[in-house]
Amino acid sequence: MNEILEKRILSDGVKDIIVSSPHIARKRKAGQFIILRIDECGERIPLTIVDSDPVKGVIRLIFQEVGKTTYHLGELEVGDVIQDIVGPLGRPTHIEKFGIVVCVGGGIGVAPVYPIAVGMKAAGNEVISIIGSRNKDLLIMESEMTDASDRLVVTTDDGSYGLHGFVTNALQNLIDEGIKIDLCVAIGPVVMMRAVSNLTKKYNIKTVVSLNSVMVDGTGMCGGCRVGYGDGTKFVCVDGPEFDGHLVNYDELILRQQAYIPQEKESMERYHKCRLDKLAEKEEG
Repeated sequence: MNEILEKRILSDGVKDIIVSSPHIARKRKAGQFIILRIDECGERIPLTIVDSDPVKGVIRLIFQEVGKTTYHLGELEVGDVIQDIVGPLGRPTHIEKFGIVVCVGGGIGVAPVYPIAVGMKAAGNEVISIIGSRNKDLLIMESEMTDASDRLVVTTDDGSYGLHGFVTNALQNLIDEGIKIDLCVAIGPVVMMRAVSNLTKKYNIKTVVSLNSVMVDGTGMCGGCRVGYGDGTKFVCVDGPEFDGHLVNYDELILRQQAYIPQEKESMERYHKCRLDKLAEKEEG
């Protein structure tokens, strides 16, 4: 159970793994996530379920190495086992025939927006997808997003591929073309989702974002994932992860994401030191 069956490198620091998890594979729906723990001493982290195969009993996870746990996960190889995987968690994406749906993915956010695009197209929507990255080398899942979309627009911050600019520039172009967007789904860095939401709000375009706040238990007990929403508070793990992008308090969300930066830095330093010590012991032995 939870054995890594396949592993690919999609771009610098971005890994794609197929993991045995029959129960989750049977139950999972677009927009849901899992929480995993690599070993008994590890922390719990949430990852979106990118895809699944209920017949083979496997789920697909794509992640970026940004902290100690994701670096550790990225070092596991085919045949290694992840101790705990809990899920599927969170509310599934509400999928129906809206009309024209624009799916926007920034950076690693392309991975969680992919199953939503697939679901929206299967429901009969016209899906226009916008995916972006800092440069061409960091772009992921272009071919899969092409298959999941009726039209795909690619952007890069530095202009090394596709449209030179941000995903919001591409979205503005669609609006300027006179395309009547019935729904926009945006997933990526918080600043990107805020920018998309600010743009769509001006045109009264319904917008859904998927939030990635700090999360521990994933069942609404710890309160670590709370986010300001409208005049109240929501818990991302049980009320989301998807929310009306026009009601999210992004400034508060950014502050909460930065709350543990010193501890994350210390954890990374200790992890790398431990690795170097183990390598030195191996060489001496």
